[in-house]
Amino acid sequence: MGDAGELPRGPGGLRVAHPPFIDREAEFVFVDDPAQVPIGVTPFDMPGAQLSHRGHDCSFETFLRHYQLDDPVLWRIAEIVHEADLDDERFDAPEAPGLDVLIRGLSMTRDDDRLLELTGPLLDGLYEYVRRATLLGHEPA
Repeated sequence: MGDAGELPRGPGGLRVAHPPFIDREAEFVFVDDPAQVPIGVTPFDMPGAQLSHRGHDCSFETFLRHYQLDDPVLWRIAEIVHEADLDDERFDAPEAPGLDVLIRGLSMTRDDDRLLELTGPLLDGLYEYVRRATLLGHEPA
């Protein structure tokens, strides 16, 4: 849940971790107001949500902590997502501005459901790139 226009919070960031590690059948519902969240739905990246910004963490980091995901690839992606979202220079993530521009641009031309569909393969590719870089100890060719 969340505003797809704010990268890569909500749909894009969640796509990386949610289906493969938590629930392959996950569905997304987009609402403009937290009061519109249906009963039984877990709000994400919106005011008052348990899975939102906490302290210095972006929503994606909060999500990983909440579900106790310790995959180092996801945590490296969390650093990239953090910098794309907060741009506070907490992490060295030179990929962040590019990810930010890509997803913000898509959010300007597509609705939330289409944005979710398009960012899935993009973030799957980022996961695979980071996974290979982690295994190799350097950027993959």
